[in-house]
Order: sequence, then C-alpha cells, then structure tokens
Amino acid sequence: MACSTDSHFCHLAWINTPRKDGGLGEMNIPLIADKTSKIARAYGVLKEDEGVLFRGLFILDDKGLLRQITMNDLPVGRSADETLQLVQAFQYTDKYEEVCPANWKPSGDTMKPELKGSKAYFSKAGH
Repeated sequence: MACSTDSHFCHLAWINTPRKDGGLGEMNIPLIADKTSKIARAYGVLKEDEGVLFRGLFILDDKGLLRQITMNDLPVGRSADETLQLVQAFQYTDKYEEVCPANWKPSGDTMKPELKGSKAYFSKAGH
C-alpha cells in the first residue's frame, strides 16, 4: 500500500495522470489518504515544525513485519526499481533461506548463510 497526506481526490488525479506526464499511472495497490498526518507522525516522517514530510519508504512483509526503512531528505526522491528489487530480495530470502548480496538482481547468484557458502559465493564472484 502507499500512503500520503494528500486527499483521495489528489490520489485519483495522480493515478489518472500517466507516468510519462509525471503522474503515478495505473496502480495495483491501495493508496491511503493520511489527511491528519497520524500515520506520518507515527512513522517519524513528519517534520513537525514545518508541517512537511520526509520521503519515507517502509516495506512490510505479508506477516506485517517491518523489513526496510528508507527516509530521504525532502529534495531527494525514491526509486521504484530499487524498491521492487528489495521486495523481490526479501521474498527470495524468505522462500529459499539464502542471502542476497549487494547489487543482487532476480536470477542472480545468492549465498548460503554460513561460512562455507559465503566463501563459495565470493570465490565465484572474484571478490
């Protein structure tokens, strides 16, 4: 799900605007309108003195466990590609109980979470 302090009317405008025109385009996830900033405050992304939000990203798994927190300063956006990679990595590690190394991509090499397995990965990767 996605959440912002914009109204549901703003969300509708964002999803009705194609990505090539600066909008969100079609979304397959729910968008929550946090008009009171209650959620933003609870997650620590509200800059109270100015009433603006830091750019927060929180990835929760299907059990509701927090797996990733990213909080950027106001002028720096977030990457949808990096977010997708993180979600895929968490799903992979949960399913196969292996470690996704830095710069991992789906179908990339992973490591067994023990000394022998990590040594095998690093020797193959040339590190």
